[in-house]
Amino acid sequence: MKDKKFSPFRLVNVHQLKKTFLLMAGVTVFYTGSAQDWSLQQCIDTAQLHNKNLQISRNNMEIGAERQKEAKANLIPKVNLNADYKYFAELPYQLMPQVAFGGPQGMYKEVQMGVPHNMSANIQIAMPIYNSQVYGAIEATKIASELNNLQYKKTEEQVFFEISNLYYNAQIMLNQKIFIDSNLVNTGKLLKNIQLLHSQQMIKKSDVLKIELQNEQLLTQRELLVNNIEQVMNALKFLMGMPFQQDIKIETEIRNKSILEYPNLIPVDIEITFSQNKLLLSELGTLKKSRLPSVSLFGSYGQTGFGYDEKPNEFLNFYPISFVGLQLSVPLFNGTVTKRKINQKRLQIENNEMQIDLVTEQNQMMIENVKRQRLVNQQTIENSLKQIELASTVYNEMVLQQKEGTANLTDILMADNALREAQQNYLTAVINFLKADLELKKLTGNINTIKN
Repeated sequence: MKDKKFSPFRLVNVHQLKKTFLLMAGVTVFYTGSAQDWSLQQCIDTAQLHNKNLQISRNNMEIGAERQKEAKANLIPKVNLNADYKYFAELPYQLMPQVAFGGPQGMYKEVQMGVPHNMSANIQIAMPIYNSQVYGAIEATKIASELNNLQYKKTEEQVFFEISNLYYNAQIMLNQKIFIDSNLVNTGKLLKNIQLLHSQQMIKKSDVLKIELQNEQLLTQRELLVNNIEQVMNALKFLMGMPFQQDIKIETEIRNKSILEYPNLIPVDIEITFSQNKLLLSELGTLKKSRLPSVSLFGSYGQTGFGYDEKPNEFLNFYPISFVGLQLSVPLFNGTVTKRKINQKRLQIENNEMQIDLVTEQNQMMIENVKRQRLVNQQTIENSLKQIELASTVYNEMVLQQKEGTANLTDILMADNALREAQQNYLTAVINFLKADLELKKLTGNINTIKN
């Protein structure tokens, strides 16, 4: 199998043009998937459209965008229409000074004033001129929207990572099945030869039973492997958002076994911690500014109506009322609540900065470890291929010598076991290499370069 280099794969975003292109590609592979082998890239493109977690994450991005618009809408003037009607069964009392009617000084008399029917309707307008909380909310929702975008990117990377893992596992199992089928062919030929020798009374019956047992073991292994392949393919279709009834086949050729160097981009986990730090700093600034005065403009225009429904003076009259004004609100003391919130936020920022350092250092350590694993497994792959070639030569030589009577059945079985062990070592090294390479892509922020 030839090694092939990765082709650059640009992260598919949620812009309409990209979504339309992917939709067309997804429809194509849905209808042609049973007629051709699916590449890893086709599986990822299909998941981009149909994976439920990605759809939920895209909706969360839209929710974040709407919250940002909602925060900005608080700067737009608010208009309210108010209307009310009151009927006074008992008119309200007022105390009138008797001196106004020629009475003694300091004496008062209760008087019922007004009419039973009172109506009012007005339009009120209010607009904030300066409010630190509104501007702080706008900044916070902007950063929260960026966090939602990063969360989508993280979900996308996780889906890509899981699909790639399953795809590689399926490829390894399919190649293991190829090895088993090849071993079954060799065992079948050997069994016929042994049965022939036994019919000529040249070997014992126990030798025939040994080969038959080996053949049955290989058949059992193959049956279990086919079942495992089906389970992995179902998990792959689940992540792709495809129905389990959909029949797909993947490429059996394992590519990307050469060591490639990836640029050290910022992993999404670290990007998220940086955005969280920005959000905490923004919230701290908003708390500090909450001590500043807020100014708003307001106004009202309306009509007030008074009515009397008893003769001889029935009437219903309306009178205009309007005003404009400025409102200044100055927070003076709230029981040190703001101070405590500021102290909490500063501690959260301190923890966040330590978290950034911790995640960065941990990421560097894991990168170094994965690079070593990848190098060791790449060397193991090369050695295993040489061992398979050598074990195949030894096995064929033993079979030939057995036909000539110069090798016994034990020698053949030992050679067969050595061949199968070399095959298993090769497959184990390949899957470990692919997983280490995939992990390195994730740690260096290059997971979106996955492409077969």
